[in-house]
Amino acid sequence: MFYKDFIMMMLSSVILLICVLIGVAFLTLLERKVLGYIQIRKGPNKVGLMGIPQPFSDAIKLFTKESIIPLMSNFNMYYLSPVFNLFLSLFLWLCMPFISILFNFNLSILFFLSVSSLGVYTIMISGWSSNSNYSLLGGIRSVAQTISYEVSLALILMSFLFLISSLNLFSLINYQNFMWLLFLMFPLCLIWFVSSLAETNRTPFDFAEGESELVSGFNVEYSSGGFALIFLAEYSSILFMSMMCSLLFLGGDIVSFLFFIKLGLMSFLWVWVRGTLPRFRYDKLMYLAWKSFLPVSLNYLFFFMGLKLLYFSLIL
Repeated sequence: MFYKDFIMMMLSSVILLICVLIGVAFLTLLERKVLGYIQIRKGPNKVGLMGIPQPFSDAIKLFTKESIIPLMSNFNMYYLSPVFNLFLSLFLWLCMPFISILFNFNLSILFFLSVSSLGVYTIMISGWSSNSNYSLLGGIRSVAQTISYEVSLALILMSFLFLISSLNLFSLINYQNFMWLLFLMFPLCLIWFVSSLAETNRTPFDFAEGESELVSGFNVEYSSGGFALIFLAEYSSILFMSMMCSLLFLGGDIVSFLFFIKLGLMSFLWVWVRGTLPRFRYDKLMYLAWKSFLPVSLNYLFFFMGLKLLYFSLIL
């Protein structure tokens, strides 16, 4: 019986990851279309019907190009860091709370925090192993940004955990049967969304890839397959953070089709922000993390701790 369960879990995991990769492919198409219409032009529309097969032609083009390896780079780390980057961003999806089977374990939020914090190392190694000053500078800025915003993300998540008294993502769904947590924790939800933008290195916080000043940041030496893997990892993280936003404060009713519409709308917000907002200044980015989000999330954490203690004292 154990072997059948194991095979079922492996099969479910593979199907989930294939679906995520297809979702990532079409998220890139959505982004290019939406950005096109924001800038009053068409997006990709030449390949096939309305440009729908465009992501696949992009993938074929990227993976068939010659991969250029810098002479002075630390080859093994340079080659493997994009692979680990994509592996970690796909590994995150295994904590998605399915009712049927899969890894719906009781510590799924701890799993999310642990795996997401490992992504910093791949960026750091990518920037360092290229042996280029530009990529090293981009890597350092990206690591500082990611670590700074992980602090506020963890504190906001703790506020949610105090309310649901569980480390299982499935508890979030049960607690939001009658009211979304968006209405109870509106400021925290906004801070979570902005921190997620910073965590995934997206506009207005895309300092890892500030093309105008850093020559594309930590991935400047990567081309063809290596660049494609970093690209896929970034968009997989965007989809995952959209899923987390839907779970945390938009009801999280994962069994209904409405959940996936919410997930699509949250992903659209990522693209919309990119099309409308200019890049932030780096010192203001750090100021926002340490002097705005950190005190606010800490205060809310104490508030919800007090709320939960009051609730238990009234019950007892």
